[in-house]
Amino acid sequence: MHAVINIAYLVASVLFIVGLVKLAHPRTAVQGNLTGAVGMLIAIVATLIDRHIIEAGASGYLIIAGGLVVGTLLGVALALKVPMTAMPEMVALLNGFGGGASVLVAGAALIDTAEPNLQLTVSTGLSGLIGAVTFWGSLLAMVKLQDMIPEKYCHFAGQHLINGLLALAALAVGGWVVVEPHSVIAYWVLVAVSSVLGVLLVVPIGGADMPVAIALLNSYSGMAGAATGFVLNNNGLIITGSLVGASGIILSQIMCKAMNRSLINVLSGVVAVSAGGGPSADQVYGGKVKSTSADEIAMLFDAARRVVIVPGYGMAVSQAQHAVRDLANLLEERGITVEFAIHPVAGRMPGHMNVLLAEADVAYDKLKEMDEINPSFEQTDVVLVIGANDVVNPVARTDPKSPIAGMPILDVDKARTVVVVKRSLSPGFAGIPNPLFAADNTLMFFHDGKKAILELIGALKAA
Repeated sequence: MHAVINIAYLVASVLFIVGLVKLAHPRTAVQGNLTGAVGMLIAIVATLIDRHIIEAGASGYLIIAGGLVVGTLLGVALALKVPMTAMPEMVALLNGFGGGASVLVAGAALIDTAEPNLQLTVSTGLSGLIGAVTFWGSLLAMVKLQDMIPEKYCHFAGQHLINGLLALAALAVGGWVVVEPHSVIAYWVLVAVSSVLGVLLVVPIGGADMPVAIALLNSYSGMAGAATGFVLNNNGLIITGSLVGASGIILSQIMCKAMNRSLINVLSGVVAVSAGGGPSADQVYGGKVKSTSADEIAMLFDAARRVVIVPGYGMAVSQAQHAVRDLANLLEERGITVEFAIHPVAGRMPGHMNVLLAEADVAYDKLKEMDEINPSFEQTDVVLVIGANDVVNPVARTDPKSPIAGMPILDVDKARTVVVVKRSLSPGFAGIPNPLFAADNTLMFFHDGKKAILELIGALKAA
């Protein structure tokens, strides 16, 4: 039976890997999600058999059934009610649940084991430490994504020194758990210290860096799960947690590269960059910004042969993705080539724009990654930027002292004409003005994202 269980875990692990591969591309993402779900089902059934849980009698069945019902109802409710614009918050919350589950399961196993060995105590300590950091860090990330914490209250002197001392304290208490495994107090002190550390690691992270933080917290939840796998001697959990942890770190590294950040700084919570010292908004925009209307933009499109649409968080907030799809279809009916330029960190989580456009049934081959589309902007007649800011700010290329210096951006300023749809000249998450808005080849359409696109569609049809 033991061999059969391990084979089942192996099959589940293969399905997880195949699912991750399929999730890497929008065209196969749905298949990847289903493949991973089948793998998880196999792993759950194997665990129920391996641990003799299904033989626990009526009480055991009731507990399992209760958990399944509550979890299913919550999952379905969240899936149906959470809007696409709140997906980053949803991902952060799910990361936190993974970390919290690891803390509780590892703690229960430690209490339930009469003679804990070294493997159990060390892995329990790691699970408690990483799981608590993940849980509270993820909850705080969700709160920050909801703009419930003003950014000015997120910084204080000596933050990183305190974080370092807390990390050392957590390791020391973890040693206490190993030396005195029967001390329940030691484990919960570890969880408490790690919880404070999780909060303080995420506190200084600004909205611009939140995609990296979410990817990193996802990795932490996987590492906590793998540690819990060693606590339970569960091969399936070890493999699954390792896959999640490794993929999260790889994604974090990709995000760091896309934002010109250091992964070491992210790991230590040194992510936020202070804006300031550069030119003021008045100096950048004074007398140079040119506003436009839907009718004027429609005339630009009439003479265009190639249009590139750059979606940003403003599109997500206004839920304009379906209107943007309709605009693209209308332009294509007139013989205009339309493509979408996707920056890897546009929005508030990795792949945010891809998810929104996929929801609107925009063809996958029209979504172009930054490296692919940047060389073609000089041959683009009109670029339509919808709610993006920092990812199209040319200061990243020109000012080495800027908070976004060196960050790869979409080179939209090289197009013949740039139209920016934005409510106002307010800065992006980096907190700095964008000279693109005052460039000679830029027109500003001050409006809500969805309403602006609908007006533009109306003007095109009227023309």
